Order: sequence, then structure tokens, then C-alpha cells
Amino acid sequence: MKKVHDHFSHQSESYKKYRPSYPTELYSEILRFVNTKENCWDCGTGNGQVALKLSKYFTHVYATDISQNQLDSAVKEKNIIYKKVRAEQSGFEDNQFDLITVAQAIHWFDFEAFQREILRVAKNEAVLAVWGYGLCKITPPIDEQINIFYKETIGSYWNVERKHIDLSYETIPFNFKQINEDREMIMAHYWDLNQLKGYLKTWSSVKNFMKANNGYNPIPELINSLRNEWNENEKKEIRFPVFLKVGRIEK
Repeated sequence: MKKVHDHFSHQSESYKKYRPSYPTELYSEILRFVNTKENCWDCGTGNGQVALKLSKYFTHVYATDISQNQLDSAVKEKNIIYKKVRAEQSGFEDNQFDLITVAQAIHWFDFEAFQREILRVAKNEAVLAVWGYGLCKITPPIDEQINIFYKETIGSYWNVERKHIDLSYETIPFNFKQINEDREMIMAHYWDLNQLKGYLKTWSSVKNFMKANNGYNPIPELINSLRNEWNENEKKEIRFPVFLKVGRIEK
């Protein structure tokens, strides 16, 4: 089985504070395919933002991650049960779940092993929803500078799994009957420069860059270069393209 790597424990608080939240439209699209709402598994839950949303619809939400730091800082709710396990070896019962969700995480998994685990723990006719989001868009001049930072400054420091995000998960095996249409959604927020800086800090490639360059942080240089286009306290719309696959699990 693929070796597990924890890329986010060291920045769990930043992850919780600065990672963008998903649009209501995405949850509505997923839930319309779910027949019963007893048990849900949010796999790779991170700070629990998806688990919290789903807790409003399901009797029980089981939320798992390999990072105890992430789970410790996750949002709490009475019907959310957090558990530290890897996705491919969850320890859950057979035929337990009506919905399984994976947000911005499946590219880290062992695909074949995770598929076997899905088939084991999902009920027949349950739903699997996996999604992610790509590089943000702001304005053309700002986008150009962020693209250079993304591809050139830290480009070689991305883990190999990042390619799946860049290709909107088209390279990840999805061996279930897809029941939603492929269409891009937009996750939009209004951020100032400090919020953008905080978000960039959560990138695993930045951590890798700093480790390889004696702790040098490349983000302040980028932020300074953006000041010609972005006033200090000005809020700009940040748009992230969201891609989603929803499948029916048939046994």
C-alpha cells in the first residue's frame, strides 16, 4: 500500500483559519442524489468544515484524518465523531454509510486500496462524492504573478500528487457510475492581502521550499510584488474553480 504522508499537521491552525470554504451549491448538488441520511463518512476531513455542513443533514457524521493536530482543531458538533485513521483502513463496519465524501484529499490516497474500502463500508446504492479546487483567479495582472510563483518559484517543490489537482481529478480512477454532470463551480471569497498571504502559507509546496532553502519563506516577496495592484486593506474577490464527481456505489 502507498506510504502515508502527513503534510498538514504543522499548520493545522493556519489551515483552519485561511482555507476557503465550499459553496452551498456544491452540497445541494451532492445531497440531491442521497436516498437516506443516516450515516456519512467525511474522509480526509482536515479542519472538519465539510463534516460540520453534513452534520445538519445526517444523523451521524464520521470524520477521519491522519493528522491528530487537524482533528484537535476541528469544529465540534454532537453528531460528528472524529477518528484518526488512514482512508484505506478505516475500521468502520461493512455496509455502514449512505454517503462518503472526500474534499481536496483523494489525490493523497492509495486509489486501489481506497476503492476496496469504499466498497466494503458503503451501503448498496450509497453515494461517493469527491471534489477539489484549482488555482485562484483574481485579476489578470495579479493572476500572472501568482502563476509565476506557482509554476516557477515553487513549481518543483510540489508533491507529485499535485498534478491530479491541476488536471481536475481527470487522472484519478473513478470506478463508479458517475451521476452528476461535469461542470465547473466557483468558490468565491473577498480577501485582503493578509488573507491571501495566510492561504499561501498552507501550501505544502511552500513548506517543501522552505525546508530545502534553509527556512527562507518566498511568500513575502510575492506579497510585496502584488502591492502595486492591491492596496493594503483592500478586499478583492478571489475565485477558485471547483470540480466535482458524484458516483453511485452499486454492489
